[in-house]
Amino acid sequence: MFNLPDDEIMPLTREHVFFTWSAQAKVNPIAVKRAKGVYFWDTADKRYLDFNSMTMCVNVGHGNERIIQAMQQQVAELPYAAPSMTNKIRALASKAVAEITPGGALTKILFTLGGADANENAIKLARGYTGRHKILARYRSYHGASAGAMAATGDPRRTAWEPNLMTGVVHFLDPYRYRSTFHRTNPNISDADFAQDYLNHLEEIILYEGPETIAAILMESVTGTNGIIIPPDGYMQGVRRLCDKYGIVMIADEVMAGFGRTGKWFAIQNWDVVPDIMTMAKGLTSAYAPLGAVAMKPEIAAHFDNVAFKSGLTYTSHPVSLAAAVANIQVMKDEKVVENAAAMGQILHKKLADLGESHPSVGDVRSIGLFGILELVKDRKTKEPMAPFNGSSPEMTAFKKYCFDHGLYLDVHWHTGLIIPPLIITEEQLAEGFDVLDKALEITDKAVTA
Repeated sequence: MFNLPDDEIMPLTREHVFFTWSAQAKVNPIAVKRAKGVYFWDTADKRYLDFNSMTMCVNVGHGNERIIQAMQQQVAELPYAAPSMTNKIRALASKAVAEITPGGALTKILFTLGGADANENAIKLARGYTGRHKILARYRSYHGASAGAMAATGDPRRTAWEPNLMTGVVHFLDPYRYRSTFHRTNPNISDADFAQDYLNHLEEIILYEGPETIAAILMESVTGTNGIIIPPDGYMQGVRRLCDKYGIVMIADEVMAGFGRTGKWFAIQNWDVVPDIMTMAKGLTSAYAPLGAVAMKPEIAAHFDNVAFKSGLTYTSHPVSLAAAVANIQVMKDEKVVENAAAMGQILHKKLADLGESHPSVGDVRSIGLFGILELVKDRKTKEPMAPFNGSSPEMTAFKKYCFDHGLYLDVHWHTGLIIPPLIITEEQLAEGFDVLDKALEITDKAVTA
């Protein structure tokens, strides 16, 4: 049915495909042919170890037959239903997601198409519920590419589209210990004091902006592509207290950090915090089909019992995507995928630390579960990054090329290398990837100031 010789894929792609996040003349995509487990193959049958879960989303690995079969069965039975209708898979999927939310407390589920529109709808829900307008979000954040989600995003992907974005967003600083604005002269401050300083900063902004104007604080529970920034103990608990104190909705963006990535079903569970609203996508179906979700506390949903929620999507609760989600959640439970992420996360943490000790270009390493990063620098004392903010460098380009050339697929973001493999990865497969990283870092080591 889809007959196209391998050698015609690239010419046809270059003629017709428009790529996102790219200058079209500079695009050089990998032509992928098949994938299984933690590996994928290109059209030349070169094998890659997927250290990025494609787009941080194939949590249960490639080619899981149980998910594929569930989708096939759903297509045969009911491939689509209108948003105003319900059906068996919509009921089952809502229940399956609600049951795994922190404490089972977020009992109402709105399904979307992905992470961006999940965050868009979370913002709408918070604004409708509180009657307030402002949204507080962090600078080192990414929440999606639609107008509202992009406005909430703090990194430079937002500034390219300003001022034509959603209004009402105020950004604040992340608790980023390695590059802390507040502690450059006191890097050895305790975690408790470090967390409190950033909570004081947030509360000051709340007071300056006026608590009565703030609908929600929207945060990635663990910052993703902007640094795998893991909040210290006490920080998330403190944000929860501030939200309660000022009547602000706490929204946890779990699009990347959720579904086992940190060794818990959701990252925020590492701090025993229950948000008011939680958004998810990516690992929700392990990317076998597009799907996002907004899980909310019943009191937020109840606000709309007699007030219409004026928003919608043609493909909300798409049955085939929901079948993928239900099967994915069951696979994760049956095959103990979250538990494997926690166990392999300890091994990943040790391997990252060993690389840091062996290579002078590694300034810092961070990980939680199978969510890791190498932060590369030219000088450990000054912490000068291996590439400039929002830019690249010959060293980082060469580092990435070496990995790709040697069959290791990972995301390089500015001066960092992200390590986000499928959660089914084994210790031997991690070792395989780290052998390549060990050699690749010899390239960046040469740029280190003596």
